[in-house]
Amino acid sequence: LPSSAGFVVGHAGLYQALAMFAVAYFIIGMTVLSVCAIATNGALDAGGAYYMISRALGPEFGGSIGIMFFLANVCGSALYVLGLVEAVVDSFGIPPGQEMGTGVHVLPQSYWYELLYGTVLLALCLLVCLVGASIYAKATFLIFLIVAAVLGTILVSFFATRPLRVPIRLPHFNGTETDNGFFSGFSLDTLRDNLGGGYAVDYTTGQMMSFSSVFAVMFNGCTGIMAGSNMSGDLKRPSYSIPRGTISAVLFTYLVYNLLAFLMCATCNRILLQKDYGFLRDISIFPPLVTVGIYAATLSAAMSNLIGASRILYALARDDLFGRALALAKKTSASGNPVMAVILSWLVVQVVLFSGKLNTIASVVTTFFLLVYATVNLACLALEWASAPNFRPTFRYFTWHTCLLGIAGCCVMMFLISPVSASASLGFLLLLLLALHYLSPSSTWGYISQALIFHQVRKYLLMLDVRKDHVKFWRPQMLLMVQNPRGSARLIDFVNDLKKSGLYVLGHVELQDLDMLPSDPLQPQQDSWLSLVDKLNVKAFVSLTLAPSVRHGVRQLLFTSGLGGMRPNTLVLGFYDDEAPQDGLAQHPAFTSAREEVPLGFPPLRAPTTPKLLSAREYVGIVADALKMLRNVLLARQLESLDKAWELRRAASPPPTIHVWPVNLLRPDSARYADTCSLFLLQMACVLNMARAWRRARLRLFLCVEAGTMPHAQEEKLRQLLKDLRIQAQIQLVPWDAITRLHWQTCRGPPGGRAEEEEEEEGVVNFPTNTTQVSDEYVCAANKLVLEQSPAPAVRFLYLPRPPADTSLYPLYLHQLELLTRGLGPTVLVHGVSAVTSTQL
Repeated sequence: LPSSAGFVVGHAGLYQALAMFAVAYFIIGMTVLSVCAIATNGALDAGGAYYMISRALGPEFGGSIGIMFFLANVCGSALYVLGLVEAVVDSFGIPPGQEMGTGVHVLPQSYWYELLYGTVLLALCLLVCLVGASIYAKATFLIFLIVAAVLGTILVSFFATRPLRVPIRLPHFNGTETDNGFFSGFSLDTLRDNLGGGYAVDYTTGQMMSFSSVFAVMFNGCTGIMAGSNMSGDLKRPSYSIPRGTISAVLFTYLVYNLLAFLMCATCNRILLQKDYGFLRDISIFPPLVTVGIYAATLSAAMSNLIGASRILYALARDDLFGRALALAKKTSASGNPVMAVILSWLVVQVVLFSGKLNTIASVVTTFFLLVYATVNLACLALEWASAPNFRPTFRYFTWHTCLLGIAGCCVMMFLISPVSASASLGFLLLLLLALHYLSPSSTWGYISQALIFHQVRKYLLMLDVRKDHVKFWRPQMLLMVQNPRGSARLIDFVNDLKKSGLYVLGHVELQDLDMLPSDPLQPQQDSWLSLVDKLNVKAFVSLTLAPSVRHGVRQLLFTSGLGGMRPNTLVLGFYDDEAPQDGLAQHPAFTSAREEVPLGFPPLRAPTTPKLLSAREYVGIVADALKMLRNVLLARQLESLDKAWELRRAASPPPTIHVWPVNLLRPDSARYADTCSLFLLQMACVLNMARAWRRARLRLFLCVEAGTMPHAQEEKLRQLLKDLRIQAQIQLVPWDAITRLHWQTCRGPPGGRAEEEEEEEGVVNFPTNTTQVSDEYVCAANKLVLEQSPAPAVRFLYLPRPPADTSLYPLYLHQLELLTRGLGPTVLVHGVSAVTSTQL
């Protein structure tokens, strides 16, 4: 502590030194507040800052920062060992230029000799750490007493020592160079000379010093404030000890640094401060005690970083974030001391010792520590912003402002100290984040991202005002009813393409009575449905309900699904027919490579002879209910036969097509192309074509024309409509005189009669009454007309008429839909009730 203060003051001067201390301790102070808040919010285990960050920000952030913090402590330990070697060699080394030592100066000086001294000192630290935390605590307390005595002696020496000249021997390229430092005692002239900066060459490294490099060295002397939190697993009451011990240490060291800086500036000239980092021995009233104190303090810091690194490595290994790579570090002694983690940490420190000079690695260590401090502040900030009820630390002297200031201070100082080191550290952190995100197992710690997302989503949902909806920004919000996902895998994927960044809900109705059950049967199923969503890679929510009938269940979901301005506006149903359901889930690529033989926990499909859960009348009633509730309706038939991958992988010429029939084929007497339903059908086909997987497909729009009705004028009018709607589609004229003739033969009157007067008005619930007037012969002819259009498309969109008002006609209505779509392959029947297209900017 005192020697680093002399280094800082000698190069930076009093004003800049005080500024450095203020900046460093501002960053440390903000971080300490965050550490205290997290430490008092629950039980702490081994790992200190790593444990806090991982449990707050999740395994990705925790694991990556854990590695960074481990490396910071490792490099910090090497830094202190090298500093101790430098002090030992300065005291007992043979002066440069001499072959033989005299007196106490007997230690040879060279790179390899200094590496040997560092190895011996590191081995001493290893022995203490291998014994365990209890001996380490006793050793550090003894060292604390020694350092306190030394500090007292130094403070007395500034007042008691008389002015004296201090000879300084400096290494030079052709031998040694001698200079004289001067201790003046308290002198106004000396103080005045030391007020401003005077950066010079560091005699240990030969590098020119600057504000950033001096700050980097100085900041390493302040990183010991995390030593207490690193020992969180060995403390009896970490939530009590960490705040009190850490805050006391910060206040005490800040005051001592400032006091020493002032005393040094007022008594020592700049040559003494810059060229003799061990000058305190020369001016002390008892020099040996200062030497012992410097050795003890540096050794304590090296041990602190070594044992801190081992505890972080042990915590990382125990959490299994890196799998077998750190399995060895899990092994502990009978007393619980992680001996293998200590040995591995020692090996890494030994490797770092090869760097040689302490100021060489100072900027890297400082960058790592600043990054860890920034992340501790980020963890506390995230917990505070998430506003989770369980975040209620007993330490309350912090706000999100202090966290934000701590993050900003750390980031700014990182780049000021060394832009290269800061950029490299952030890049390394990003690589670790990505690796852990994709490779690490999921944890049960809880993810702060989920709490933050919830907080923000709730806020924005409240801002999403349905009264401000506009047709320009309409998007489909789907509710797909699924009886059993085994028979609906491709339909689920198809509707995912149709949603166009809108809401997508998978609905399911369980036919049971909660009064007759001991507990909710839907809760155990929830995980299976969510796993299904993950494996199919669809962006959907899941909504399950209990009801006495499917129709009641669908009503419940239509009323209650969604929240605020995000509610389903379109109901999607599979088609009601007699085809045996096929298990598409077992053959789906997402499940064919899975280990489990039966994917997820869904029951087997209904056998062809097993009665259905709902009747034809109830099925049509669901469609009618949705239209009454002003929901658009899509009926999907044979979508399980749609092999999207094969369709879109076909040869580029010709590309796959999407056939669109925007006319009500079951009501030729009122056929038109510009009603709400037709425009909605066009919109849905266009939305599908906009999906990434369907962009190669081409829209083909079929215009049904009769003789004598100026087909080219109709085609031009439709082409202009498509141009206004910015829909690119090929228009194909289809004569259907023969088809409509079949219809009029079964009707009592010609076109323009009562049937046309009963056309639907937009926005009005009006059930057509001509269902009985359409013959099966006509419907089969319309089906043949659609089927004959070649080449065969990937999917067809047809107009879905409203169900009849008379519920007794529901089976006939469904029969006509079945005839119309029979054999067509993947087909979507569409009925829209709301305006969804816009020609405005």
